[in-house]
Amino acid sequence: MSPCARSAVSQRLQGLDHGMDTHNRSAVEEFALQGFSEEPGLRGLFLVLFLLLFLAALAGNTLIVTAISLYPGLHTPVYFFLTNLAVSDIVCTSTVLPKLLENLAVKGGTISYQGCLTQLFFLTWILGDRYVAVCRPPLYSTWMGRPVRALPAGSVWAVSAASTSVHTGLMTRLAFCGPSQIQRFLCEVPTLLRLSCSPTTLNDVMIVVADVYFGVVSFLLTMASYCCIVASILRTRSTSGKRRAFSTCSSHHLVVALYYSTVVYTCILPGSGSSLENGKVVAVLYTVVSPTLNPSIYSLRNKDVKVALRKVFF
Repeated sequence: MSPCARSAVSQRLQGLDHGMDTHNRSAVEEFALQGFSEEPGLRGLFLVLFLLLFLAALAGNTLIVTAISLYPGLHTPVYFFLTNLAVSDIVCTSTVLPKLLENLAVKGGTISYQGCLTQLFFLTWILGDRYVAVCRPPLYSTWMGRPVRALPAGSVWAVSAASTSVHTGLMTRLAFCGPSQIQRFLCEVPTLLRLSCSPTTLNDVMIVVADVYFGVVSFLLTMASYCCIVASILRTRSTSGKRRAFSTCSSHHLVVALYYSTVVYTCILPGSGSSLENGKVVAVLYTVVSPTLNPSIYSLRNKDVKVALRKVFF
């Protein structure tokens, strides 16, 4: 055989090998999700616990959305943004917890490739929208009308959706050739990137860009708004008024710090060792605990909301 013929045969064989490699690299059609425990007793305990948290989050946030929507006295900017927060919490828990409960009920739970990307899309979209509702600053309702307050809310939803679409689109370009065990109970960008056998440089760059915008910038803006609120409280002469205001804002600070710290920890989390176990706890905090606490922290303790709930439901 001539050198040219041998070269042609060699190139053809390489092309066949490349095709077979591409087929094998795309062979992963579902992922195995890691549970919290392999012991049946603990699995049952976690199942009951997360079911109660799921129901509490749905009930609390649904009450807020219903009361604010049906009671005209709450049609103000601050409650408009609290409605956004409640809706995002409902979507967040509904995206994560049903699959978690299924995997706790059935040992060895899995999620399809399409289902994993769908969960990733909605979870990333909602997490990017959380900083819309914070607290009522001074003179808030006097200058922020309906068109003005709809602009920042709509902009955040749109920007977050665009960012999530980019992350999900880049994820579909990657090949997964095994292993298919996700070291979490949900699909997240960092955990999926560790399973890919394709170059992930572009994905990593986009993660850094999104973290800077949605994490650092939004956190600084949130803290700046709280600084303005604290400065306004300090100018209040009433001691009891200061005490009530600081009590309210301290609980808000706690929730904000909990949310941002857990999200940032997840993004910079190392991929091995005991940090994987810690990562599951952290993921529970911002996908389950935070949406469950938000209704009582931001709305249900408010006397106006209590009045609205009584008038709407009783």
